[in-house]
Amino acid sequence: MPDMISRIYVSQGGTDSRENAYVKSWGGLGLSGKIKNVSIVDCYTILGKFSKQELGKISETLTNPQIEKYSLNKITTEKKWDYAVEIGFLPGVTDNVGHTTRETILDLLHTKSDVSVYTSKVFLISGNIKKEDANTIAFSLHNPLIEKSTISRIKNGKISLPLKVPKVVLKKGTSFIRVPLNVSDKKLEEIGKVGILDGSGKRRGPLALTLPYMKAIQNHFAKLQRQPTDIELESIAQTWSEHCKHTIFANSIDDIKEGLYKTYIKGATNIIRKEKAKRPARPHDSSGAGGDFCVSVFSDNSGGIVFDKDFLITHKVETHNSPSALDPFGGAITGIGGVNRDAMGFGLGAKPVANTYGFCFSYPDDKRALFRDSKMTQRMLPPARIAKGVIKGINSGGNCSGIPTLNGFVKYDDRYRGKPLVFAGTVGLIPRTLPNGKLSHQKKAKVGDYIVMAGGRVGADGIHGATFSSTTMDATSPATAVQIGDPITQKKMSDAIVKEARDMGLYNSITDDGAGGLSCSVAEMAKECGGAKVDLEKVPLKYANLEPWQIWISESQERMTLSVPKKNWKTFQNLMESRGVEATVIGEFIKSPRCIVNYKGKKIMDVSMEFLHNGLPKEQLQTQKVVQEYEKPKMPAKYSYAQALYDLLKEENTAGFSYISEQYDHEVQAGSVLKPLSGSGRINTDAQVFRPVLDREVGAVLTSATYPSYGDISTYHMAGSAIDTAVRNAICAGASLDHLAILDNFCWCSSKDKTRLAQLVDAVKSCYDYSVGYGTPFISGKDSMFNDFKGYDEKGKPIAISVPPTLLISAVGVVSDIYKTVSPEFKHGGDMIYLLGETKDELGASEFYKLLARKEKSNNIGNDVPKVDFKKNKKVYQALEQAIKRELVASAISVSSGGLAITLAKASVGGMLGCNVSIAEVGLPPTGGSPTSAIPIDVKLFSETQGRIVVSVSPKNAKAFEKIMKNTPRAKIGKVTNNNKFVITENKKKIINTDVKKLHSLYHSFSNRMK
Repeated sequence: MPDMISRIYVSQGGTDSRENAYVKSWGGLGLSGKIKNVSIVDCYTILGKFSKQELGKISETLTNPQIEKYSLNKITTEKKWDYAVEIGFLPGVTDNVGHTTRETILDLLHTKSDVSVYTSKVFLISGNIKKEDANTIAFSLHNPLIEKSTISRIKNGKISLPLKVPKVVLKKGTSFIRVPLNVSDKKLEEIGKVGILDGSGKRRGPLALTLPYMKAIQNHFAKLQRQPTDIELESIAQTWSEHCKHTIFANSIDDIKEGLYKTYIKGATNIIRKEKAKRPARPHDSSGAGGDFCVSVFSDNSGGIVFDKDFLITHKVETHNSPSALDPFGGAITGIGGVNRDAMGFGLGAKPVANTYGFCFSYPDDKRALFRDSKMTQRMLPPARIAKGVIKGINSGGNCSGIPTLNGFVKYDDRYRGKPLVFAGTVGLIPRTLPNGKLSHQKKAKVGDYIVMAGGRVGADGIHGATFSSTTMDATSPATAVQIGDPITQKKMSDAIVKEARDMGLYNSITDDGAGGLSCSVAEMAKECGGAKVDLEKVPLKYANLEPWQIWISESQERMTLSVPKKNWKTFQNLMESRGVEATVIGEFIKSPRCIVNYKGKKIMDVSMEFLHNGLPKEQLQTQKVVQEYEKPKMPAKYSYAQALYDLLKEENTAGFSYISEQYDHEVQAGSVLKPLSGSGRINTDAQVFRPVLDREVGAVLTSATYPSYGDISTYHMAGSAIDTAVRNAICAGASLDHLAILDNFCWCSSKDKTRLAQLVDAVKSCYDYSVGYGTPFISGKDSMFNDFKGYDEKGKPIAISVPPTLLISAVGVVSDIYKTVSPEFKHGGDMIYLLGETKDELGASEFYKLLARKEKSNNIGNDVPKVDFKKNKKVYQALEQAIKRELVASAISVSSGGLAITLAKASVGGMLGCNVSIAEVGLPPTGGSPTSAIPIDVKLFSETQGRIVVSVSPKNAKAFEKIMKNTPRAKIGKVTNNNKFVITENKKKIINTDVKKLHSLYHSFSNRMK
């Protein structure tokens, strides 16, 4: 029986809840009132040898008979339709549902016959619409980079859709070509920027190699008296990319000879670790390691710290900004999938136990059309579409792998219009010692070990991902840089490796096939023993005729590279096969310090490890300071403080984002303690606590902080505020300052610009000062230095958009007793409310000033940005930590964006309890003072001075609480009430008088709008 193409159409018999959502969204496209009916049909296109009876059996399996019905090869419907719009993947794009359906068919029919499944959706539409309306709908439904749309006019009830499969067909290419580098500097620069010229006369895509880099490569191969092959040049480009080598942090800058990373980030951690090593270990860690809880920092896929005497926890946060701008879902799902593999790649393999996320988007109502090219054919996706895809991608990548998504945030600024920032993080858990007695964080490939690739297969997706992320996005940005992850494949691989192969001691080393694919993972691991020799034709492919250079650098997902001793290979192979994981020997680790790649008996790459890793030229970077000065915005006439509070609660950056949190499963693995949403009013928490080891009372705390707007005034204080807030959030939840580590993620722009470099230096110096000040070591980090967009607006005029310099600080630590965890919402009427810390006139770049600036349509954000005093704040945090341990605190919530008024509103909304607060003493000198010396009301309500915390305390605990806090700045400002009233007064005058139900409605209004 020959292969045949069959189609199974599955539709819901009754009302499909998805239909109303689509009709609503299409109304925003100018089609309001034109759409009469919509029906969504799921389509499975199957290529294989099946009888009619077998197809019927498959169809029944894919259909829920209670609510769905199916038809073969044609859509049967009783209603009259005008248009059919089919949306499916382009050839080669990962189709997760198709993969799962294929496995279902093989299991159902007990066969191993060749079968392929391709999924799509058909939208049947009726109404007063024309062909151009159908085109508008089709564009709203698909991303042309990864999907195709087919529009069919329905006549006489006949629905004609092409019966084709999106199969990849590649022409057979050459095994390699020589790239002539004995050319002019202009030609060298062109190769570095837009790529190698292939046989058809087209450029392959960016190498992200500047002229000095290209000259270094030219000189190297001139000494060897030969020209490099294409695979050698591509491999060097991946390895030397900013994304992989972090050259801006590594190079000398001004008089900082050792570079920013070694001097300030690693330098701070070294100082902190030496100091901690002098102190005794934490009570729950009897390992005898002393107070230095760091394990394997800056040297592995993730950073690790001691969790307790038996376990380590790891943390890593990555960015996936560039791919998420092109394909939001694909960019985000590969971001979270990749950082999951970073946990698996820590030591000999940590189990991913929690995911984190962070999104920086442009405002969802921004409808501007932007294009990457001057012909206006490469249209950028609108912010709302990007946000929807990114949120879904993080969900699919993490939760589909059985990992809880706990910690997250979202920020909005119109400067993220050209490129969003997408942060994805993973916490891993690993025993400190494995069953064979080996320390789990130690790994080393050995000479003679097999090089094994496990997991997914290699395709053209993900080519030039590392170099693409190291450049400005423009018309040359390659579509092949976009990938879509397959979380089911990764989950099978993760379980087989971390739960079985690791504890069986079947491999010596492991790492992620991330940026640069095999070219980077193999070459990085080879440094552990000497070199590597690869037979590239052995690499499993998604489809035939990929060229060798594509196989070598592809970043196709779900892959790990392992160093497996030959004596263990058969056992490892059998284990992987029994778990449905493909594992293949592709080479061998060798003693000679060279990276050698063969393809079908021909040597196509032979580069010394020294040149590959250390041959890139050093640059001397220079900075130039620029001081920005801003006016203060003015409060509009007849604009009340109450209305300002209402407006801020509706603003994207201070409103709740439950619409995101509710989409993510935080309960999977059953360890959640302090949830992403808390209290009956369901407010977003600033920190989350979970139990990675279920039979223990020790918990892990996660939190993060970023203040992009502060960088408009001072990146030094921006960084300090982010560190202070991350620390403060963790302490509020019940963490210990002595067992808290932090991570940095720098997302910068125009990083060759001297003024941007000056801002970077200020931020990094601040990281040093405040991490050392708080004793919180950096254990991991990542930078993304070229978050710029150059394109064209809707009128065809050139436009450049750069993100604001953004630093995300994440914190991970240990809560010694999860039953003493503190949540942020008010708990009981009658509890006393305290404000800890000093309040200063620091409204610069605050949410309040930004609100006023928008009202007057100005850029007036003031200059008094919050400045952190870590010596004073540290005393507050240490005292609060003791009060929480003694269970004296009912609730604790950090004062951050929006200031005291927003913080009190959130605490009230969370508990659905009122409060009666006086701000008369807010802002007075710590030693006391008269009301006349108090700061203005707007400062008291909305200043974002760091180091402040609102706590509620039961009256019976108030005396003991005040005794612990006696040497710290604090003010007793009011009480929690049961009367649903939210009242703020000054000197008995009511400044804000409202009710909690109204605040609750306002706080959730943005989320309700986004659902």
